[in-house]
Amino acid sequence: MPEKIFRPGQKHPEPWREDLNPEAMAGQNIGTVGPHPENDARTAYDIKDLHRRLHDFTDDELKQIPVLPRGSRLEQEATYIDLRAAQPHEFTARGDEVAGPENWYVPKNVVGYGLWNRLIGVRDPERLGTAGER
Repeated sequence: MPEKIFRPGQKHPEPWREDLNPEAMAGQNIGTVGPHPENDARTAYDIKDLHRRLHDFTDDELKQIPVLPRGSRLEQEATYIDLRAAQPHEFTARGDEVAGPENWYVPKNVVGYGLWNRLIGVRDPERLGTAGER
């Protein structure tokens, strides 16, 4: 019988590893491995109800706000906002969360800071990047 060697990070014996933990790396933020649904996501411009809700944003700005498609797994420790919530606020994902039909999740890491601050309700011109504008 072959000797069993313990390797850190391998919590289950090989024959049962996939059965016991079928999505071992789900939600982990390790490099760029795996799908990045925000790269091909619809934007706030494309979603009619969201477009209406964000009526103070220009079409160009709405096109810069990707909304994760249904079924997209949120990355652990990444920051998001759900624009479908009654009172949208930013939150940090746990890694086991998935975008459902009732969510309009926007990842913070792909939205410019001025747009992000407007999305979370910031009104300070310094934080919006409009302090020098009239």
